[in-house]
Amino acid sequence: MKIATWNVNSLTARLPHVLQWTAANPVDLLCLQELKLTDDKFPHDALREAGYAHCAAFGQKTYNGVAILSRHPLQEVVKNIEGFEDEHARVIAATVDTAHGPVRVMNGYFVNGQEPGSEKFAYKMAWLTGLRAFVQAQMARHERLVLLGDFNIAPEDRDSFDPEGLRETIHHTTEEREHFRALLALGLVDSFRMFEQPEKSFSWWDYRMLGYQKNRGLRIDHILVSEGLKPHVKACAVDRTPRKWEKPSDHAPVILDIARGA
Repeated sequence: MKIATWNVNSLTARLPHVLQWTAANPVDLLCLQELKLTDDKFPHDALREAGYAHCAAFGQKTYNGVAILSRHPLQEVVKNIEGFEDEHARVIAATVDTAHGPVRVMNGYFVNGQEPGSEKFAYKMAWLTGLRAFVQAQMARHERLVLLGDFNIAPEDRDSFDPEGLRETIHHTTEEREHFRALLALGLVDSFRMFEQPEKSFSWWDYRMLGYQKNRGLRIDHILVSEGLKPHVKACAVDRTPRKWEKPSDHAPVILDIARGA
C-alpha cells in the first residue's frame, strides 16, 4: 500500500491539484495539512468520486486543518493531542483497516514557531512535548504506526539549502532538532533516510525569490514508521511534480510505499 503526506496550503484552492495528482498517483491514503477550511466545507463528494470513500477531517477556518483520505475504512479517529489543550486543528489519527491488518496513522501539521525566543516558539516546544507523550501512548497500543505530516523541522544540515546561513533560525534550531530525535528515540524511523536519496532533496520551497527554480528548499515533510512497519517499507520519495503546476502549494507530496503483506 502507498501512503502520502501533502501540505496543500488551502484545500479549497488546491482541490483540483489533489484530484489531478491522485488520478495519476492513486495512493491508498493521502494525509493533508493546512486545509484552511471548516468541516462543513470539506469536499467529501469530490473526494469520494476520486476513490476516497473514507475521509476523516479536522478543519478550522482560515488556518491549520488536517485530514486523512482513505480508500479503506477508518476506525478510532482521534482529533488533536490527547492530554494537551489546544485550540488549533493540528492532529488527526485513525486506524486503517487493510487486508493484512490495522495500521495506525497519525497526521500532523506541526507548529511553525515563527522565531526562536518568541511566544510562538515556546508554544511549539510545549506542543512538541505534548505530541511526544501522545505518540508514545499510541505506540504502546499500536505496533504498526505511521507518524507523518508537515513537521516544520529540518532535522539535519542536509535537509536545508543553506545550513550554515540558516543555523539556529526557525526549523533549524537545536531545540527543534532535539524534539525530532526524541520522536525517533521512541522507536520510529525516518523512512526517507532508509534509502539512497539525491543530494538537496527537499519538500518545501518558498514562493519568493525563485525558491523552487533555484532549489532553495527545506525537507520539513516527513514520514516516520514504527519498528513493526520498518521491515515492510519498500520506498519513500518526494514527488516534485505538483510544485511545477500553476499556483501550486509551496510543499510537494512525500510518498511511502509499504509491501502489501505488511
